[in-house]
Amino acid sequence: MPDIAQPWRYLSVYEFETGTPEIDLPALGPLLANARDAGLIDDANESERIFSYAMYYDWRSGPNHKQDKPFSSMFIIPANFVAGMEAEYHKWYDEVHIPEVCRVPGFVAMKRGRLSQVQIEPKRFCPGSEIVMCAHQTDDLLFSVKDFSARARGVSPSGDAMEPRSKAGSFARTVHFFRRISGAEHWDGGIAYAGDLSVYPANFRDTGA
Repeated sequence: MPDIAQPWRYLSVYEFETGTPEIDLPALGPLLANARDAGLIDDANESERIFSYAMYYDWRSGPNHKQDKPFSSMFIIPANFVAGMEAEYHKWYDEVHIPEVCRVPGFVAMKRGRLSQVQIEPKRFCPGSEIVMCAHQTDDLLFSVKDFSARARGVSPSGDAMEPRSKAGSFARTVHFFRRISGAEHWDGGIAYAGDLSVYPANFRDTGA
């Protein structure tokens, strides 16, 4: 959302499998401190955030996902559920929202987690008790995001429409898009889509749809 200022330009994601997060996560603190002390992290305005989440499961893919290809980008949502509606929130995400999002052109996989009790310094305010991660394989993210919005409003040229948003999902959330810049391989496969892209008008990405 270009009209909403954000202080973050870069994101690093570290994934671990550990049965003792209370021991292993704090051990990462000195490593990150070394990077900060070396000037690799600009925290002059105290914008640095380090959040640890316990994931509910690994990536859940949709029909668009090219398993042998890297992701091109992802969005991160620090999210929340409405108090008293946690069970409905998880059911909606797992049974409704993840499958429908992963059918949007370029949207290929999602996974979710919960804020861990173990956090690393600097411990700063986190806006979401939940984390939602959505991976993309697209060379036209604007096209993909526009069709996501169109499907949510039931006006996609594909004819596909998303179910109404669950009332269990709080609007106290923010969405952050990051494109991949690391790794030896990069996405070069156009827009990953198991459907028919020819139904979209040539100027779809440039319209107000």
